[in-house]
Amino acid sequence: MVLEEEKMTVSKELLEILACPKCKGDLEYVSDDRGEVLICRPCALVYLVKEGIPVMLIEEALSLEKWETGETV
Repeated sequence: MVLEEEKMTVSKELLEILACPKCKGDLEYVSDDRGEVLICRPCALVYLVKEGIPVMLIEEALSLEKWETGETV
């Protein structure tokens, strides 16, 4: 996991226990000008973090391809 503490609204403790709801794999935390997200690279899914709360619903996730090209919900 990549942690950028000054921008991080999700606690380190929560990030350590969160897993991808689809494959149960590890998530990568990313914070940039688009906001905070959790990425599951094996599933190619991006879970948004809204107001400091990770939205861990598969049906709400963006495809990694859409997120990388700047498409949003």
